[in-house]
Amino acid sequence: MATFSHPAADSRPHAPESASHRTDVATAAADSPLASEQLLQGRKAVEISHNGAIYRLQATRLGKLILTK
Repeated sequence: MATFSHPAADSRPHAPESASHRTDVATAAADSPLASEQLLQGRKAVEISHNGAIYRLQATRLGKLILTK
């Protein structure tokens, strides 16, 4: 199962980003929702790390999403 982490909770160093890149990413995130297929990538469930906690995002047989801690 894949684990995704929130950038603020990730302690690894990141390459510096330009201000225009950060603005483009923020604008893109605000303009269009993230498709569940991008997170799940063909799997039934993924784990997401957020603020030090692990959450499980699961797709049901009926096409619904369940997020649990």
